[in-house]
Amino acid sequence: MEKFGMRFSFKEDVKRIVVICAASVIMALNIKTFVRTGGLYPGGATGLTLLIQRVGELFLGFELPYTLINVLLNLGPIYIGFRFIGKKFTLYSCLSIMMTNVLTDVLPSLAITYDTLLISVFGGIFNGLAISMCLMMNATTGGTDFIGIFLSERKGVDSFNVVLGFNAVLLVIAGFLFGWEKALYSIIFQYTSTQVLHMLFKQYRQHTLFVVTNHARRIYEVIAKNSNHGATIIEAEGSYEHQERKIVYSVVSRAECKDIIDGIRAVDPKAFVNVINTQQVSGRFYQRPYE
Repeated sequence: MEKFGMRFSFKEDVKRIVVICAASVIMALNIKTFVRTGGLYPGGATGLTLLIQRVGELFLGFELPYTLINVLLNLGPIYIGFRFIGKKFTLYSCLSIMMTNVLTDVLPSLAITYDTLLISVFGGIFNGLAISMCLMMNATTGGTDFIGIFLSERKGVDSFNVVLGFNAVLLVIAGFLFGWEKALYSIIFQYTSTQVLHMLFKQYRQHTLFVVTNHARRIYEVIAKNSNHGATIIEAEGSYEHQERKIVYSVVSRAECKDIIDGIRAVDPKAFVNVINTQQVSGRFYQRPYE
């Protein structure tokens, strides 16, 4: 695999495989219990696959295999991922896609409830959980995730608007073909899924750190070690004791913040740390590359 630029670590990669497989099981069970029972349309390739299946049932009189449709829809995004994002990232994403596909075709349908509102809420929760588990293991569930990451990382395009627009078109088509009630409930499903994703996956959210300390250089080293980000050291004065102080200013991802603060406490237990939610960053901000 090294000739393709992929390196593997037994411990880390076994962990990734186990978590991705668990996420795929959750995703498939969610489709076979909540999504199909409620007649909902999730976003991305999954929603488009289900829409094509239902069009086949309605107009052709037979159900097309979920795996066949989903694999065909993912061929283009998989090429984009392998060519432009990361080979190992794409490989694990393919594992997620194929396992979800096979389980969706193999597992029997099971209706837990027929209340469409409950299906929309809890289906969205499990969908967001499965997607978050994959993202935390540096993989995706396929489809628009590949395209969104490519547009964000390579082209500087706001991928959220692109994916949102695709999902909106999908729901409009579903509404015209199968009724607006299911399309509107699908919005609740997608909203719930997005909220769970925002709560669990923290890589793309940033925090601003202001650290008042007498050990600025060592604090910077903690930040650089844990996040690969730089910092700005500002000369300051403590107004109460009129003593010289240093302020270390840096922006880091939320996922890295706890380890950095623990490191700061180890270096300078008396340091004053102010953490602020960052709304937007313009300029050079290091993002860990996809493998």
